[in-house]
Amino acid sequence: MKLILTVVVLALLSLSVNAQEDISTPNNSYKTAIGVRLGPSVPVIKSGITIKHFIGNNAIEGILSFGNGVAVCGLYEIHKNLPVDNLKWFIGFGGYAGFGSNTTNIGAAGIAGLDYKFTDIPLNISLDWKPELNIIPSVGFEASAVGFSARFTF
Repeated sequence: MKLILTVVVLALLSLSVNAQEDISTPNNSYKTAIGVRLGPSVPVIKSGITIKHFIGNNAIEGILSFGNGVAVCGLYEIHKNLPVDNLKWFIGFGGYAGFGSNTTNIGAAGIAGLDYKFTDIPLNISLDWKPELNIIPSVGFEASAVGFSARFTF
């Protein structure tokens, strides 16, 4: 519960800072992207299909994961510019549901990572850490969810 509270407080603080930024801040280098996410086989959200869509400086991301069953994850991400062109860092939170042959898993997820959009080609890559807090059928924490995504941008 402390982890969820901490993530919510950090998100609200970031939203507050985001609202106070100068509106001349450069816009995102892409609006929507779809591709693949590669991740470890231990967490509920494994490798799968990812789609990210920006709403202002923030984004929503959906992941459809395949592995021992199917799982879906929805994330809200707060993106911030870094001194390198087209490179951003982000932090966010969301939830997931996984449906296996004998189990249904429902839980909360956090995410933190780096997001880069190539200038000359419609390609975005990101590296992230997406820890999971399983709530149903039992409470458990999975920290090994490091992922790499490659997406076509439009």
